[in-house]
Amino acid sequence: MRRMPTRLSVWLRKYKPMLRDTMQGFRITTLLDDMDLGVIYEFISNSYWGKGIPRERLEKSLRHSFCFAVLDDENQLVAFARLITDRTTFAYLADVFVVEAHRGKGISKWLISEIVAHPELQGLRRMMLATRDAHGLYEQFGFTPIAPVENFMQIWKPNVYQS
Repeated sequence: MRRMPTRLSVWLRKYKPMLRDTMQGFRITTLLDDMDLGVIYEFISNSYWGKGIPRERLEKSLRHSFCFAVLDDENQLVAFARLITDRTTFAYLADVFVVEAHRGKGISKWLISEIVAHPELQGLRRMMLATRDAHGLYEQFGFTPIAPVENFMQIWKPNVYQS
């Protein structure tokens, strides 16, 4: 008797060929349990965009986001990105980094390409991000400056993490 394919096996046959989840001894995971939260916290809490964020706040933000991490062959976290998304219409890409020892290996390009190509994100109308210093990276994947910029607004609290 022939078994009916499971939903997962159908999904894997359909999407696995388009996902390059390994590269030169690295792999991408979206499982938060596989990610070293200490490495993520250390980097983000010292970054220009997350300076001083309390660890509890960062961990809560990770639990409520679609996270991607690049791990080396010893399962050490070497890169990270977080999407705030409904996985249907909108996503905001945040907290993207590659640890210093692994920069210059094409890891950021690979990570962003995998995020943009992820099957759950193909119906999005808009994916946004903010960057001070990596415009060239994101332009390679179709990101453009927001226009007209007057249409976008924010509530900005730069000192929210300071006591």
